[in-house]
Amino acid sequence: MSGEPRRRNESDMRDRFVDLIGITIAVILGLLGSSVSADSPPNVVVILADDLGYGDVACYNPASRIPTPNIDRLARQGMRFTDAHSPCTVCTPTRYSLLTGQMAFRVPNGGRVFSGAGGPSLIASDRLTIPKLLRERDYATACVGKWHIGLTFYDTDGKPIHSGGPSDVERIDFSRRIDGGPLDCGFDQFFGTACCPTTDWLYAFIDGDRIPVVPTGRLDKSTLPKHPYAVDNRGGLRAPDFDLEAVDLKFLEKSQAFLRDHVRQSPDRPFFLFHSTQAVHLPSFPAPEFQGKTESGPHGDFIFELDHVVGELMKTLDELGVADNTLLIFTSDNGPEVPTVYHMRNDHDHDGARPWRGVKRDNWEGGHRVPMIARWPRKIAAESTSDDLVSLCDVFATVAEITEQPLPDDAAEDSFSLLSIFQGRQTEPLRPYLLQQGFGGTRWLAIRSGKWKYLDHKGSGGNNYDKSDQLRQYALPDTAPDSDGQLYDLETDPGEVTNVASLYPDVADRLRKQLRASLESGRSRP
Repeated sequence: MSGEPRRRNESDMRDRFVDLIGITIAVILGLLGSSVSADSPPNVVVILADDLGYGDVACYNPASRIPTPNIDRLARQGMRFTDAHSPCTVCTPTRYSLLTGQMAFRVPNGGRVFSGAGGPSLIASDRLTIPKLLRERDYATACVGKWHIGLTFYDTDGKPIHSGGPSDVERIDFSRRIDGGPLDCGFDQFFGTACCPTTDWLYAFIDGDRIPVVPTGRLDKSTLPKHPYAVDNRGGLRAPDFDLEAVDLKFLEKSQAFLRDHVRQSPDRPFFLFHSTQAVHLPSFPAPEFQGKTESGPHGDFIFELDHVVGELMKTLDELGVADNTLLIFTSDNGPEVPTVYHMRNDHDHDGARPWRGVKRDNWEGGHRVPMIARWPRKIAAESTSDDLVSLCDVFATVAEITEQPLPDDAAEDSFSLLSIFQGRQTEPLRPYLLQQGFGGTRWLAIRSGKWKYLDHKGSGGNNYDKSDQLRQYALPDTAPDSDGQLYDLETDPGEVTNVASLYPDVADRLRKQLRASLESGRSRP
């Protein structure tokens, strides 16, 4: 390992040289009169990683054991947020909240995580979404990758199937249209999967609103890798073209095709691409070309593949000459998974949750504080950092402001525009408070205001540390056992070690009342 710092230094020098070349090319294109006007509506690309922790990325964790040169380069070219949060500690509610700007606990079943043929869609047919909003500005829109917000499949009698078990998948009539998916939520195009691509009972790609290559047999798990990160892979129906070790490369291919086709056919029309990866959700099945490429095992290789995907999408934007007028946001849907954190800590001295307490499903910081990077040349200063308190809900209001569209009162109820932060002119806190949703609905909520964080429940709000062999060693005693909730001063106690609810009952009461008021009003945005 003695050569690692040298290799990283050399890699950093190469990356900075590549950055310099990219800036030079952008300047030349500008001098030559590039067809993309600085005043034209910006393109928007959102890359949503799955279960990627705050400490999994080198630019957030100097002690990371995994190289992420492309994500690090993206951070150098734009703004890195250090206090960004997924709306929920699991994937389905977060995806709903990102696309609607509304916390998922405000809608029926907003705490559910779908599997198989589960549904219907959490997004109501009359709910304004980001792609619907952008349709008003003539944007071309595409969703590629994991959907996981609920769909409606039908059986041979035309009856809806809204259950997620293996027997329910076997009842699907694949000749029928799939309702409630991305096309019904405003996207022009969709290619991806119903739920977690390599976890759930249905291993097949959806193209638009149908599955063109239907499953013909059950998944043969004997052909898949065997290692500690190969868990969470359920037996189910598999289509012949569904390669569990190449899912993210297939998603990358489809997103690149969308970008290239669009720029070739409609160069003056803006676009919105929502690229939702499988990586790095368990099971960690990196493609063969990435296996063994790091010194951090299969999951490290999987994170390295995710970094490659980010780099290739950046490269495609550059090659098409549209990077200069594209807002690119990279982030994650929640914190790292339990087995991942446990084994990566013990096997490879890598902590995907570093420096926070908690993991996926927990309402402690490790469950929802996520990496988030925004790049928008000439609009966002390179190598900038923001410690503003922000949420993935805020993508909605941000897109609305940069496309000069007012937000209706009945839309994006929990979304605040980040444009003033991008432009470096936000001097006061962006929002009065931030709501967080644990693994479930209104039973597991938390609220953050300034340095104070109040969890309106006992325990993690997700994982049971007393019953988990992998988590038991990380359990901490509750220092205010007589309190109904948990209060932490993140300024002096970022690790959420000491519950000070009994020491500051007035603060706990104020935040509890503020949380209740937000529940009653149905919004946090004024």
